[in-house]
This record gives sequence, C-alpha cells and structure tokens, in this order.
Amino acid sequence: MSNDLSPTARALRTLEILQTRPGTTAGELAVRLGVTERAARRYIGILREAGIPVESARGPHGGYRLGRGTRLPPVHFTQSEALGLVMAVLSGQPTAADTDDLVGTALGKVVKALPENVGQQAAMLREYASAAADPYSTRPDPAITSELVDAVATRRRVSVTYRSEAGNEWEAEVDPWSIVVRYGRWYLLCHSHRVDAIRTYRVDRVRAVRPTEHGFEPPKGLDPVAVLEENLGIGWEFATRVVFDAPPTEVAPWIRPPMGRLEPLGDGCVLVGSTRNPDMYAQEWLARVPFAFRVEGGEELRAAVAAVVARFTAAVADRS
Repeated sequence: MSNDLSPTARALRTLEILQTRPGTTAGELAVRLGVTERAARRYIGILREAGIPVESARGPHGGYRLGRGTRLPPVHFTQSEALGLVMAVLSGQPTAADTDDLVGTALGKVVKALPENVGQQAAMLREYASAAADPYSTRPDPAITSELVDAVATRRRVSVTYRSEAGNEWEAEVDPWSIVVRYGRWYLLCHSHRVDAIRTYRVDRVRAVRPTEHGFEPPKGLDPVAVLEENLGIGWEFATRVVFDAPPTEVAPWIRPPMGRLEPLGDGCVLVGSTRNPDMYAQEWLARVPFAFRVEGGEELRAAVAAVVARFTAAVADRS
C-alpha cells in the first residue's frame, strides 16, 4: 500500500478490509495496510472513535470484525480497481460491451455510479475496447447457477435434470461439491448417486435444480480444480485406449487431463479414458503428441484416427 496515504485514507481502507474479511488479525491488517501492528490498532481506534463498532476476539479464530447491524458507507473504487473490473468483465464476457446485454447493463450501472474522476477512464475503456467472442465459452443460466452455488454453500444434495450434447436427458441426485470455471465453461463438480461416481456436468446443460432433504460432506482437502481436471476424461460415451512406446515422463507433458489417465505399461505407457467427441480427440489432441502411438480402442476413436490419416495422406499424395 502506498506510504503517502493520509490517516483518513488508511482508516477507510481498514473499514473496507474488515467488511470483506471479518476476523482479520492485527498482524494481517498491518500487512495489508503496510504499517506496523501498533499503527494498525491505532486505525481500529480511529474507527471506534468515529462511532463504528469494531469487535475483537482472542484465540485461533479471533481477530477484528464489524459489529452486527453496522451501516457502512457506499463502496469506493480506485481508478485501477475500476479499470481492472471493466477489463475482467470484457475478458470473460465480450458481449458486456453491448448495453443490451444483461451483464453489460449491470456494468453500465456500476460505471455510472463511480465518481467522475474514477469512472471516466472506465467508461472510455468500455466504449472503445473491442473484445472478440470466444466460440468455446458458454453462458449458463444465472438462476440455475445461483441455485447450484447455494447448494454448494449449504452442502445440500440436489436433483438435477441434465441434457447431454447428443440431446439425451436424464435426472440424477448429486452432492454438489463445487462450481469450477475452466476455459470459459462452467462445470458442476459433484458425486452422482445415479452412477455412484464423481461426475463433471456442464452447468449450461443443467435444465432444472430441485433441492432434497439430504445433506452431504465434501471430501476433506478437496481441490476442485485438480479433481475436475482428473475427471473430465471419465464417464463419457466413447471409451479410449492409446498405447505409447515412450515412457510416461516423456509423454505426460503432452497429455491434457480430459484425455484420460496415463499409466505405465512395460517400457512405455497407456492412456485410458473416454470422450464424447472422437473426432476432436483425434484431430486436436492425439495429432499434437510427437510420439508414435497405437489406438487399441474404442472403435469410434480408431475410425476417427483412420479418417485423419486418410485425409493427411491424400494431402501429400504425388498427383503427377
């Protein structure tokens, strides 16, 4: 934090920290303010003198927090924060540059509410920056997403209606562990009681969410992103099995988690998994691996690889 801020500015920053991070200790507050712990406590005293109730508690779960019912002043943005917000929104949803877009309307309200000296640059950035849409990103229904997030937060099992890319629809009771955003797509990481296994569902393909009376406990030490990556290549319609003559240490850097699980096999290794799109698996994933391989299964992947081989062979055929 800048050292040339006034005591008033640091006190307001202290208030903001306590609002967003209840239970902040004096040491943590000092680090965020860039001051000593003694100075951090002084800013707590300034807030109390101004009539803002700040409670403190000792122990491992102690720290400072605002008293219940505290009425806080409006949120304030610095110019860098405002610009960062606009950039993040446009990066994640390029259509937010359009005032008719739902997120664009919300962003416009935020920008208009900013003081002129802060909001002017943010408004110019939004008006003149152009963002190209990501053809692979998806936008799930906000209401569906909200219901799933609430179920994750309250650890409540839900029944979901899901429609696959092929148009098949089914219902399943799931324990929603986490919502993970990966490369512009939103996934529900969960334990499906329908198949008694971990599943990763695209949130944009969830048609309905209904709460149940059952609670659940997520796995201890759960790393949602890591578990999602491990399971993206599991449970799809078409099985895959690819054998490499190279050792796993050489092949692993070229294998994306959705391709499946890489295991040692003799002097080489084998990639076992499943896919919903054999053509993409062959053309976009396997074609990039710079090692000799054999596709032992399934039949759909073998056919997709054969089609790629025929197309490339024809491309370099001697037509003389």
